[in-house]
Amino acid sequence: MAVVSTSSYRLQISPDFTLRDAAQILGYLRRLGVGWVYLSPLLEAEPGSAHGYDVVDHSRVDAARGGPDALLAFSDAAHRRGLRVLVDIVPNHMGIATPALNAWWWDVLGNGQESPFADHFDIDWAAGGGRVRIPVLGHDDDTAELSVEDGELRYYEHRFPIAAGTEGGTPAEVHDRQHYELVSWRRADHDLNYRRFFAVNTLAGIRVEDDRVFDASHAEIGRWMREGLVDGLRVDHPDGLAHPGRYLERLAALAEGRPVWVEKILEGDERIPDWPVSGTTGYDALALIDRVFVDPAGADTLTELAGDAETNWAALVHDRKRAVADGILNSEVRRIARLLDDAETGAQDATIDAVAELAACFPVYRSYLPFGIDQLHAARDAVLASRPDLADALARVVQRLADPADPAAVRFQQTSGMIMAKGVEDNAFYRYTRLISLTEVGAEPAEFAVPVAEFHERQLDRQERLPESMTTLSTHDTKRGEDTRARVSALAELPDAWARFLREVAARASIGDASLEDGLWQAAVGAWPISRERLREYALKAAREAGTGTSWTDGDQEFEQRLLSLVDAAYDDDIVRGEVEAISARVDAAGASNSLGAKLVQLLSPGMPDVYQGSERWEQSLVDPDNRRPVGFDAADALLARIDDGWLPDIDSSGAVKVLVTSRALRLRRDRPELFTTYRPLVATGAQADHAIAFDRGGAIAIATRLPIGLAAAGGWQDTTIDLGGQRMRDELTGAEHTGTTRLATILEHYPVALLVVL
Repeated sequence: MAVVSTSSYRLQISPDFTLRDAAQILGYLRRLGVGWVYLSPLLEAEPGSAHGYDVVDHSRVDAARGGPDALLAFSDAAHRRGLRVLVDIVPNHMGIATPALNAWWWDVLGNGQESPFADHFDIDWAAGGGRVRIPVLGHDDDTAELSVEDGELRYYEHRFPIAAGTEGGTPAEVHDRQHYELVSWRRADHDLNYRRFFAVNTLAGIRVEDDRVFDASHAEIGRWMREGLVDGLRVDHPDGLAHPGRYLERLAALAEGRPVWVEKILEGDERIPDWPVSGTTGYDALALIDRVFVDPAGADTLTELAGDAETNWAALVHDRKRAVADGILNSEVRRIARLLDDAETGAQDATIDAVAELAACFPVYRSYLPFGIDQLHAARDAVLASRPDLADALARVVQRLADPADPAAVRFQQTSGMIMAKGVEDNAFYRYTRLISLTEVGAEPAEFAVPVAEFHERQLDRQERLPESMTTLSTHDTKRGEDTRARVSALAELPDAWARFLREVAARASIGDASLEDGLWQAAVGAWPISRERLREYALKAAREAGTGTSWTDGDQEFEQRLLSLVDAAYDDDIVRGEVEAISARVDAAGASNSLGAKLVQLLSPGMPDVYQGSERWEQSLVDPDNRRPVGFDAADALLARIDDGWLPDIDSSGAVKVLVTSRALRLRRDRPELFTTYRPLVATGAQADHAIAFDRGGAIAIATRLPIGLAAAGGWQDTTIDLGGQRMRDELTGAEHTGTTRLATILEHYPVALLVVL
């Protein structure tokens, strides 16, 4: 596809930060150098939704986010400033937490299979005996708590329609005559008969493969396109769709040639199919950039320190995915098995086992048959190697799942990605804690570090294949902000110091789970200084996701209280607090160096760099909702103004130096695109050459420091040089000029990074 852009800046639009609020910072974003303003979902969502992924009405822009007039005003204001508008859309599911707010869902509940919207949702009516199961009851016998009020069936705050002609009798008798069955929330994992978004009961999958559903759910989006309000789209979770390729072809036609990016996580050397898209949203770039700043020498010690944590990543992934297939997503596995066996009589145990094991062994998120058939065969071979007892059932199952036209094959493809996400991102990541900066969305935690030469090879491949794919370091979905990870990565250079820290702290405060404690203290150090409340919230979420001592569904209050006491020790125990502050101080400078290096490398790398809101300053957030806190745009704008007046900021807590790096890189990409047409690795010469990473994009050169603690221990750059060629170059950060073979100590005298431009 043709080159479409320079960069994007993601804004989280919410009731607390509306489109009108966003319009007020467009001048700042233009001065920062941004090319596109990238907005979170805008369609009407559940009241109070901070993220907007729980759309309840596709026909209008959410009034709580500003409404249609605010979108028009925002779009006009952005376009006047030369900015383009990119919007995140949600084709996979709708919000059903409050049924009365979702007209489609309310009609389905009231009219069942006779509803004109019955086929809009992905419901297995036969499995529910003609009723859709709604998991809201505390217990199945809680029907005694039902009431009939104002023509509705109610269960505490939950409201449901009553079908015509079914009134009368006790509330329980009324309930028994409805097109829905209210069941215990604990039955959702095994007995649910509507497809969810992952394991979220309040998000119901819709069937955009049906032309009627596509048209109805994209009418407003199409209006944005026709009226020129929006210039591009980002597609949320296409892996949940029945036919992602067909969907993207229809979307491309709707977008009339405007660019589309997809949220797609690639595993290893996986490639995306030949879709009409500009690329992915950049998690693959994030993983690569992080790892080139990690010291491989720390791997063994940090792995040993993880204590009782699983050290075999592949085995851990399989086991946690299988636990998900047998647990929170078992209803989806059983639905596939019913399609393979007999939807009326149910599935055989061997079929259920084979489907679950295939999903647990599936090496990527999903296939797109016939594209990716080799992944299904790889999973089959892995199952046969470990479970020969499943050979007969597996042969029958795989034959069906290899047929793109088979409904079971379609369903399996939709489900394998859910099992991967819940088993890996939301569970295994919180158990594999040797270096938590590596357990990030789209990353391969078993890969500890990437050598500079391999980094360049992968970048050359990206330049050739995906020149318009996004690159990113932080998103609304990352487990930790980019600067939190940069500080944590510095611990790979201090494995012995980290071992001492863990011993000293454990002597004062411990919950008896070395792996969880290790990961928690890494998060604390990465985000330090962090408030007690924020760290407590993170600790509970991490522990519940890990599921070793407590969980979301069966919380252990005694364990959680001990966990919170562990967190409190960082604030109330003088010795523990002293240890946290001491190790944090040791990673401060190295973390800042890693942060600036990663930012510069990302912004100059092949692809379209995306900046998550606020990450032009230090972004030491943790997992959501922590990473959706308010952003200090006024403070950032003030720092940018001072920089533009000639101020060279120090590396301090204000984050001004990161504003400097971000603005100069973004402006260069916007104003001089001719400098970004190629990719050529630059290799330093000298004793400390391995501490530099540098490349030339065709006139714009990025130079960054890596492994800064080791560099300082070696006495600095000394006589290490880099050949800049015969042209004179200026550092956009400092104004200094250089040419030819130049000492890195000279180029990097002021900052650990340099952005050189040919004069």
